[in-house]
Amino acid sequence: MHFEKRSHWSGELGREMHFNVYGHAGKPVIVFPSSGGNQNEYGNFGMIEACRSFIERGLVKFYTPDSFDSESWLATYKSGHDMAQAHNAYDRYIIHEFVPLIRHESQWGEAMIATGCSMGAFHTINFALRHPDLFDTAIALSGVYDARFFTHEFHGDQAVYFNSPIDYLWNQHDSWYLDRYRQNHYIVAVGQGAWEEQHVEDTRRLQDAFYAKNIAGWFDYWGLDMAHDWPLWRDQMPYFLSKLEEQGII
Repeated sequence: MHFEKRSHWSGELGREMHFNVYGHAGKPVIVFPSSGGNQNEYGNFGMIEACRSFIERGLVKFYTPDSFDSESWLATYKSGHDMAQAHNAYDRYIIHEFVPLIRHESQWGEAMIATGCSMGAFHTINFALRHPDLFDTAIALSGVYDARFFTHEFHGDQAVYFNSPIDYLWNQHDSWYLDRYRQNHYIVAVGQGAWEEQHVEDTRRLQDAFYAKNIAGWFDYWGLDMAHDWPLWRDQMPYFLSKLEEQGII
């Protein structure tokens, strides 16, 4: 398997941002790390190995950027507004710096896949809904989708609101977004075992919003023995990639 350990300077974040690349061809997949994770996490916990077949056959090419969570949603010393503004800088980094890099070096002009586990699933859905022209496929595993999980209450702050999918999706009436949502592919999965209670609740709330907006999504609830942990996600990710392959999406 082709592997690269890389970094580049981010003007948006004012720091060197590290990322790994796995694969030689195929639809690019941006992996958002779990809570406070880094660019090595996905490989270290066996997710790349679980997806090896898809990578080696040139169906997908994984990019794993470092997170910025310690400056945004995990920075509990900050106000909710400042957390969201820090995340917005990370959003600009991904959209204006990282995605163009991927497009250039992969010679890829189409939309990409976003994925992640736990907090990475929150990022996956948020990026996919905010930028449906850039991400036409999302695979979100065991996420929360309400920014109040991090800010507790945001008192109507717009910066937080527009990073809280469960809130802003209900009030989305712009046909530019809705038309793309209805053409894109959303997989939202969760276990029902230990440490998944909040994630099950948020998955159901997100499912309600999708259905209310007539957006097709695959909301998949795994067994009562499936805990919020890497063994579950190592089973889920290749399973969902196989379904995308069957549909010709990868």
